[in-house]
Amino acid sequence: MVELILEKILGFFTQTPTAVVIEIYGMGGFLFFVFVLLRFGLLKLAEYKSMKLSATWNWEYLAIDIPQLNIQTPKAVEQIFATIHSAMESKEIGSVYRHGYTANSFSFEVVSIEGYIQFIVRTRDEFRDLIEASVYAQYPDAEITEIEDYTSSVPGAFPNETHNLWGAEFGLVEHHAFPLRTYDEFVHTISKDTQLKDPMSAFLESFSRIGAGEQMWFQVVVQPVSDSSWKKESIEKIKGVFAGEVPKTKSSLLSDVGEHPKKFFNDAFDQILNRVPAEPGKPEKPADKKQQITPGQAKLVENMEEKIRKMGYKTKIRAMYIGKKEVFHPNRGVNALIGAISQFNIPSSNSLVPVFSTGASYFFAEKNKNKKRNMMLKAYAGRSVGKYLPAYVLNIEELATIWHFPMSYVKTPMVQKTESKRAEPPSSLPIMDIEEEKEIMKKKTDAEERRQKYMTDAGFMDDDGQSFG
Repeated sequence: MVELILEKILGFFTQTPTAVVIEIYGMGGFLFFVFVLLRFGLLKLAEYKSMKLSATWNWEYLAIDIPQLNIQTPKAVEQIFATIHSAMESKEIGSVYRHGYTANSFSFEVVSIEGYIQFIVRTRDEFRDLIEASVYAQYPDAEITEIEDYTSSVPGAFPNETHNLWGAEFGLVEHHAFPLRTYDEFVHTISKDTQLKDPMSAFLESFSRIGAGEQMWFQVVVQPVSDSSWKKESIEKIKGVFAGEVPKTKSSLLSDVGEHPKKFFNDAFDQILNRVPAEPGKPEKPADKKQQITPGQAKLVENMEEKIRKMGYKTKIRAMYIGKKEVFHPNRGVNALIGAISQFNIPSSNSLVPVFSTGASYFFAEKNKNKKRNMMLKAYAGRSVGKYLPAYVLNIEELATIWHFPMSYVKTPMVQKTESKRAEPPSSLPIMDIEEEKEIMKKKTDAEERRQKYMTDAGFMDDDGQSFG
């Protein structure tokens, strides 16, 4: 019987390759090809439906000006992120293949055009009321004005005759279960009066250093995600840290092959030394490492557990510096920007670092630099979350630490605030057009009416527009 089986096996492999393929196909191998084609077709259908759906969306760019005397801490912006998390939509099979599905996203940005700094939120038009309501709830005296997309003010392709570009995308060094430094860790208590040392001060300092012909952009693109999609992974990481386990890496073919000689020699030494091997499927019981946890590990576990207590967003963070060639000096602000972002790093937990940039130092360096510049500009202008590099999850506290309105003691005079609206902005700032003055005034009037309506409905104003108290 065994000889017959071996004969059939040898006969099968001694056939020509074409005969082997035909025989496998006839024994049901065609089902594999059907499955591959079906899966490929469904992926393309979902991609087509998604592109068709997103093409119908209208995007708005809202410039937010806060009061000069802002006493709100980043906690207020954390509440804004918590409010807009309601824009999350569940992904269902019917919507994916029938109507199309694209997750809702928002882009929170800081832009400096010739040193003139503006905070901007990019949103779909149907979520404008949600953004305005969440902002007015925390900053009742804020002003929100619709502007044009500032990315259209620079050349759309590189190389070109007028401008040069530096860009970087920031990613996490560790898994997103390990948290970044948050705003509550910036509190200094060396005096009787506890004061928050706003991390935005160093951040905006890099934006204020540029001059005529230069621009610096920073964006935090976020997509609301459900708790189940990321917290389960985080809980597993927490268990691993608490148990002292080494993170498991994905196995490869070479590592699997290397396990066989290792197992052979281990078995041989077990025989020679009369060691009792572990039962199959039951590895040797490790020592109890829970008692060996250090204070640092205990603090890390506590911070990881604190992170999953709050809502999360799938996140992409990018920064760009663009300038006319005659004044293009990235070191003027780029190093300060990267240094400011490093404030959020905890070496024993997680760090936010540039994982992709426009630099290149190998063969065809300039060609590769231009390719990366175009890729970066396209991803930035499209406010993409899933392009090129995988996104990661930050919770609302981490996001509010990275992007929030500066407190009143942050001395950055070029930040646009409500009391300095009369200041003349640079001519290159894409905010107003003289020919559309009437339309812009109407938009500002509509925005003010929406703000007053929200304040009245919330009980902060009476029907005559007078503030209570």
